[in-house]
Amino acid sequence: MSAIPPGLLQAIGAPHPDIAPLPPAAPTAPDVRVLRGVPYGLVDGGRPLELDLWLPSAADRAQGPVPLVLFAHGGAWRRGRRDDMGMRTRDWSPGPFARIAAAGFAVACVDYRLSGEAIFPAPLDDLRTALGWLTLRAAELGVDTARTVVWGESAGGHLASLLALGTEAVGTEAAGAVIWYGPSDLTEARGAFDPRSPATPEALLLGAAPAAVPELARAASPVAQVHGGAPPFLLIHGEQDTMVATTHSEALAAGLREAGARVELRTVPGADHGWYGLPEDEVEDVFAHSLRFARELVG
Repeated sequence: MSAIPPGLLQAIGAPHPDIAPLPPAAPTAPDVRVLRGVPYGLVDGGRPLELDLWLPSAADRAQGPVPLVLFAHGGAWRRGRRDDMGMRTRDWSPGPFARIAAAGFAVACVDYRLSGEAIFPAPLDDLRTALGWLTLRAAELGVDTARTVVWGESAGGHLASLLALGTEAVGTEAAGAVIWYGPSDLTEARGAFDPRSPATPEALLLGAAPAAVPELARAASPVAQVHGGAPPFLLIHGEQDTMVATTHSEALAAGLREAGARVELRTVPGADHGWYGLPEDEVEDVFAHSLRFARELVG
């Protein structure tokens, strides 16, 4: 058999995400368009990493690059979909991302590797890669990644917190973070979480019981990464959360305040994880509060 020509090996693969053509944008809610399944990163031996990009109206974009919300989905680091902001928003019309875009943001809903694919810090690396890709192609996309608000719920809130606390790793700084009921401490028992158990979602994320890998557990804990230069945080958590104890947000808020960073903590009476049990008007109010906070950060 003759040797494979080098040119064939180079040509046979799809273009690298850094230079690949963007897919066409499709209309969705009034004046909002969305690009679905945009590749942003490659993992050797793994699936391509993709994001959906929601774009605001042409009138907003005509005024110059628009601010960005980078959204990380929940699912215990084990499952979930990039286009899902949680069970209480799934039936909204327009949906939550269209609403954020209608407020003048571009919204990047980002895939990341789940714990069945790779252990921490892989999912955080993926979010950083996504922000780097968005920055690389910012002019083409019409976005201003210097005005990025990271937004996450549950496991995605955990990753969004870490991203906001370390965006200098990709050469930019987040303008702020909106975190819904996110874990912040993988080192200590909180609620039903036991760091000695090898069967928890946290253990699956780390590849071992957190107590068995204390340095990795600390690196994966936002409470251990706070610093005075952190961007503003909005932390919202249900007071009856049975899956992620409210003390996670309380501890992160206390750490940020002690470090001298700006933080707002809102605990929601009657709300379990995912806003389960909360009346619809109060879920709407939580969303409106979050969007208002993000909008104030970027001007």
